[in-house]
Amino acid sequence: MDLVGACRAFVSVGERGSFTVGAAAARMSQPVASRRVAALEERFGEQLFERTSRRAVLTPFGRDMLPVARHLVQAADVLLHEAEAARRKPWRLAVPGICSTAALARLVAEARGLGVTLDLRVAEPARRTEFVQAQQVRAALLAVPADEARWSVPLGVAAARDPGVKRVYLETLRVGRASSGPARRLWLQPEDDVPHVRDPLTRLRDALGLRPAQLVVAADLTTAAAEVLSSRDLLVCSPAQAEELGLHWRPLGEATLHRGFALVAAADGNAQRLEARLGDAIARCLGTVTVTAQDAGARAGRAPARGGVPPTAAGLRARGAEGGGA
Repeated sequence: MDLVGACRAFVSVGERGSFTVGAAAARMSQPVASRRVAALEERFGEQLFERTSRRAVLTPFGRDMLPVARHLVQAADVLLHEAEAARRKPWRLAVPGICSTAALARLVAEARGLGVTLDLRVAEPARRTEFVQAQQVRAALLAVPADEARWSVPLGVAAARDPGVKRVYLETLRVGRASSGPARRLWLQPEDDVPHVRDPLTRLRDALGLRPAQLVVAADLTTAAAEVLSSRDLLVCSPAQAEELGLHWRPLGEATLHRGFALVAAADGNAQRLEARLGDAIARCLGTVTVTAQDAGARAGRAPARGGVPPTAAGLRARGAEGGGA
């Protein structure tokens, strides 16, 4: 028996003294209201109404039960209202700045189609981690190494002119004695100013004998792209970004780099639920491919994270302190 539905019929009829009027007020047919009240009487083992041809008069037992039944119906209505409000509560999600406006709009639209309202916060990697730690967002797409990533995208270098080769080797940036003009630079955008991208490039720069100033972290992507478009410099980016900027993208010859992303929730978030519903949409927004823990472990050259579990906010806090703001 639907106890709440039966009590709703009982309360509506009892308050109005008529099965016909009470059923209409409760938005049910008169036969349905009669069946529900009869089921409630059978459950209680007592009669709730003295039925006449025109009126439904409460019995003494019915009068005793009416306030309790009314309280139950009101509590059920509050519960339903709160459940709907919680379902529609916006998901404040921190996302990387590499996502285009069009891609973010499609993500929000697709989320709405699944009954999820997204409130996006675009921020750099370190700021997204801070948002999660301070619980200023319910979840964030954090930059993580390949072996911890749910989504991953390859990184290479892009130039204004077609390099005419399948791969670009950074050793070609080395300044020789006969070189003239300024040294060519390798530009990092803020999204890639994280240890698992920046540090391998720094070590490669030093191993190849490049100058320290030849690896530059730009204040923003626009600045980096403008420098590359007006010179022979190179931009570290994804193939999709290079296409959007009208640049020629090639993989690096000396190293294999990837951006990795994991969805990490704050205390009041449920990353697994959001990921299950919007994982594919997030992947399309990032321009990435979904990776398994085994794929990521093989890519990184070490064992995958146990169970493929995303990193915790505490673990990311520790790594950020260790690696200088990842």
